[in-house]
Amino acid sequence: MSDESVNRVVLPGSHRISVEGAIFSEADPNEVFQVSVAVRRMAEPPPEAGPPVPPESYIAAHGAGNEDLLAISQFAKLYGLNVVESSSGKRIVRLEGKLEDFERAFAVKLARAETAGQIFRHRTGEIWLPKDLDGIVVAVLGLDNRPQVKPHSRTHDATTGQAEPFSPLEVASLYQFPAGTGTGATIAILEFGGGYRTTDFASFFSTLGLPPPTVSDVLEAGVTNSPGVSPNSDIEVTLDIEVAAALAPSARILVYFASNNDQGFLWALSDAIHATPSPTVVSISWGGPEASWTKQTLQALNGYILDAAQLGIPVAVAAGDNGSTDGTSGLAVDFPSSSPNALSCGGTHLVGTGSVISSETVWNGNGATGGGFSTDFAKPSYQTGVANVTGTQRGVPDVAGNADPSTGYSIYVDGKTIVVGGTSAVAPLWAGLIARFAGSRVAGFLNPTLYSNQAALRDITVGNNAVKGSGGLYNAGPGWDACTGLGSPNGIALAKLI
Repeated sequence: MSDESVNRVVLPGSHRISVEGAIFSEADPNEVFQVSVAVRRMAEPPPEAGPPVPPESYIAAHGAGNEDLLAISQFAKLYGLNVVESSSGKRIVRLEGKLEDFERAFAVKLARAETAGQIFRHRTGEIWLPKDLDGIVVAVLGLDNRPQVKPHSRTHDATTGQAEPFSPLEVASLYQFPAGTGTGATIAILEFGGGYRTTDFASFFSTLGLPPPTVSDVLEAGVTNSPGVSPNSDIEVTLDIEVAAALAPSARILVYFASNNDQGFLWALSDAIHATPSPTVVSISWGGPEASWTKQTLQALNGYILDAAQLGIPVAVAAGDNGSTDGTSGLAVDFPSSSPNALSCGGTHLVGTGSVISSETVWNGNGATGGGFSTDFAKPSYQTGVANVTGTQRGVPDVAGNADPSTGYSIYVDGKTIVVGGTSAVAPLWAGLIARFAGSRVAGFLNPTLYSNQAALRDITVGNNAVKGSGGLYNAGPGWDACTGLGSPNGIALAKLI
């Protein structure tokens, strides 16, 4: 069968635009790499989660069908591509082959691109599928492996004034977290660059009077824990682990290291959520504006966060550090924070001593908390009827916590103490809190519970998330708002819900 004789259709949502300012050249036709084909479910689960479903039962009902997986394998064989993995539970078929064979298989043209010192494969336009795969394939990721996400951490800028930072334990005291260590819990943390040093953990946790955490790495396709290569990413990785582990020191920490592209995100997310045993909670502090993702990728990744919700695994995600525009030219929110199945985490400026909060306002200074309304996801039922969640779209964030770099967290990274904030700190804060309270129990999908029990959060009513010179803003006020959601933790009240 020739390529010309294959009746093809466009894969919906696969359109890619060019990377502005990149320098392009011919790609190596013999380059060997992997591509992931995300496959439809046998049956769609409810769009929003109810009581947690056991993993085996969930996969049996909502995994990929064997006939669909076989169809992908037969397609791959036709074009000389090898099947590396075929998973019903994760609904992924990993293919490996030469660039020229992938070009023929998906009717695309790949180029070599270079920008800002980064080299990657690049495509524009649509992916074309054989007609008999129409509806079976949800997404094809990995043909183009341009950088996809950024960490949402901010180091304190000394030129803006003296920092008044906290340790994670001091933040827990201010938020009145009851005692607990997270015994039996597992926190999965997704990372897309950088690494950590165990010597940093030894120093940091010693100052807190805690033993170093139990940290294990899950390495995706050869990516490793690589401290020293990207200092900003090292800060992100270390911040995530030190905050989460300080709050739940007995929890097991699994760190998923993956490449910074849409396929790497797919691998880390699907592997974390469908791990055996299941994690207690997932923490993600990386993301990008919704418009920076292809529609097929948004659909595929949101499907795995829906899996997590159905399985009773909260996914805490940083809402972004660039205010109501998310670093774009208009109003925008960050993904995966905007997934209606994620616990979207915004940021505050926190002042207090011991267990007494003097003031807490919207973080806006040296960055600002993300927040607003999704253009890709409809308003979930738990936000229906909630004051200020206007319109028909998903409102972001759901909750908040200390994030301003000037009142940030003292962490130990690359051999020294620094002060770091950003909503990157809030995702592991909530992950550590959930692990502390849940322990070995299934936590469940928390969003409906939180929206039905708003007294379990500290309402933030002062501030906005405009960024100077960028336009656009949302104001804080009583109840939910597009700056800090329902508010920051009230630990005593939350302990009764989780």
